[in-house]
Amino acid sequence: MKKFVVILLTMFFSSISMAHIGHYNNFDKIEMEILRNDEVIGYNNYYFKRDGETTIVKNQYKFDVKLLSATIFKVEGYGEEIYFKDTLISFQSKTLQNKKEKFVNLKLDKNSKKFDIKGSSYSGEASLKNVIGNWWSHKILQAESQISPISGSIKGQIVTFIGKENISINGKKYETDHFKLTSKDMFLPEDKKLNFDIWLDKKTSIILKVTYKRMGNWEYRLKNFD
Repeated sequence: MKKFVVILLTMFFSSISMAHIGHYNNFDKIEMEILRNDEVIGYNNYYFKRDGETTIVKNQYKFDVKLLSATIFKVEGYGEEIYFKDTLISFQSKTLQNKKEKFVNLKLDKNSKKFDIKGSSYSGEASLKNVIGNWWSHKILQAESQISPISGSIKGQIVTFIGKENISINGKKYETDHFKLTSKDMFLPEDKKLNFDIWLDKKTSIILKVTYKRMGNWEYRLKNFD
């Protein structure tokens, strides 16, 4: 009976919400710097742990925006994604943004074949076609919508291939694919819209750089991977 249940679970998980976990089997960590107006202000790091066919991706992030030595904006938090094979089965995060708590608790409901989300901005069901809006997986470039890793809100997105580009990061040259990721809903307030430029290293499937503009020029940039 136990073997039969395992077979059913394997068949179920193999048919939904793929994250291409296998492309990252050789990585233990991906570390990114966060820059604003060309100044390093924080970090966004991912750590990978595996137990059989289960993969846990832990995310730690922190940054401070200062004006005349005074901190005017501060974000610090953590998240944890759990995958069985290539399937997201749970995600949780807690974030402190200027002393305001934000959170996401997401679980896969195998009966309804949907995600059950309880978040600070949204609570309800979500299609398994959604991905967590983190920068470690290139799956975000293939999805039609994403779930905010901070608040649980869901936003439709359009991803456009810009072209192939050679870029240099920390003295190392990369051949990349450059994409533009924008909101599908153009009527969203400007501060809620998705508007990112993303550079992907096809050799490693690592997102090397993400840039956007919002009260300054922001950049998430690869620092190290192992």
